[in-house]
Amino acid sequence: MDVVVLGAGPVGLMAAMMLARDGHRVTVLERDGAPPPAGDGEEVWRGWHRPGVSQFRHPHLLLPAVLRTLTDELPDVVTELTARGAVPANLLDGPRRLGAAGAWRPGDDRFAMMTARRPLLEAALGSVAEGCDRLTVRRGTAVAALLPGNERAPRRPHVAGVLTRSGEALLADLVIDACGRNSPVGRMLRDLGAPGPVEERAEDGFLAYTRYFRSADGRVPELPAAHSAHYACVSTVATLGDAGVWSLSVGVSSRDRALRALARPAAWHRAVALLPPVAHLAEYGEPVTDIMAMSGMERRYRRFVVDGVPVATGVLSIGDAWATTNPLFGLGLSLGALHATALRDLLRTTATDDPQKLALTFADTTETALGPVHRGIAGWDRHRLAEIDAVGADVPTPYDTDDREWHIRRALDALKFRDPDLLRVYAAGAALLTGPGARLPEAETAARIAAFGLRPPYGEPGPGRAELLAAIGGPAGR
Repeated sequence: MDVVVLGAGPVGLMAAMMLARDGHRVTVLERDGAPPPAGDGEEVWRGWHRPGVSQFRHPHLLLPAVLRTLTDELPDVVTELTARGAVPANLLDGPRRLGAAGAWRPGDDRFAMMTARRPLLEAALGSVAEGCDRLTVRRGTAVAALLPGNERAPRRPHVAGVLTRSGEALLADLVIDACGRNSPVGRMLRDLGAPGPVEERAEDGFLAYTRYFRSADGRVPELPAAHSAHYACVSTVATLGDAGVWSLSVGVSSRDRALRALARPAAWHRAVALLPPVAHLAEYGEPVTDIMAMSGMERRYRRFVVDGVPVATGVLSIGDAWATTNPLFGLGLSLGALHATALRDLLRTTATDDPQKLALTFADTTETALGPVHRGIAGWDRHRLAEIDAVGADVPTPYDTDDREWHIRRALDALKFRDPDLLRVYAAGAALLTGPGARLPEAETAARIAAFGLRPPYGEPGPGRAELLAAIGGPAGR
């Protein structure tokens, strides 16, 4: 089968290599022209620019779902990452340092992960892809349109390939959209007369302000035992990268205009100084970047089946081109890796000579396997934004809701270092573990939480909005 993959980001390259190793002929088209340089993480960071990827230098987490996929499907990528300076880690390393994880248990290796900045991950994937049989990566090749073929579903276009901006037509049995959150494929499908995809997009979301650091002596400070923490009106995410670099991100509600002052370095540092669990991360080393702002973090969900019929056949979207989640959770790469694997598995059992069946089955598979994760994070976002609004009001009030799932999620976050079993429930969520024995039964989890008698608010102790604004010199209004 001839496959064209649009986008040479991590998800596109993972999908392309898995399909090529299954015997398909795969061509990856990437609009950015520069290939990844050789060398370690620092050489890649300094020497490679990807203008087509707005989040290229923002923190990414190689959580267990990503490492599991690479280890099981593309082990040579793990070898390449390690050789270039990525560092093995485990979600339980921090809690174990605190004595909160208890003794090592059989199965704790399922929480294994790696630390690396995105440029290094993408460079390792690109290097391995270049040597992969039946796979061609064409950089500097932008796609202008989708090529129509003979209709295969009632009143729906069939995609038979792509037309590049240089005028070259590339025919394909299947086109895979891995162009990310701002994929142009939806517009291209509508140009062919498709009734979609139908996009659900949140009106509000989060903004993040990130800075990278490195110490003069090459040592890395002790990071918090958990990557993320949630305070009254801000959240933080601390990550290790490669080459002795670490990052700290401060996330705020996109509705709170006053806190956009965090884009100023002095304001950012004064705010971080009020957050004891992470303040040392901004004091220990020297900044190696300015404050990097990330916007456009609103969640999106694209539906490719309308009234029981695919919006088009011959094309499937994966990763962020299908749906996006709050980047503060760091699950984008994980969901993309699982999505790419699900597509490869489906193509092993479902022929492309019935493209309508293929599109419907892939939509069902996606919704069953990944839809609940997206909906869970979407619910968390809605409650978290409402919580920030409540505690940041002129007269702060505790946020409350009758949504049981929200209370369980927040209670797990608050109790994760007080019960080794609840810690592993929490880690299993971050690792996207499923299947028998992956987690405690829901009733037992709820009972263990109830035994602590925890009541909202659940957030980390820290400054309120007024104290933050006073520190950063911002106005009181929103």
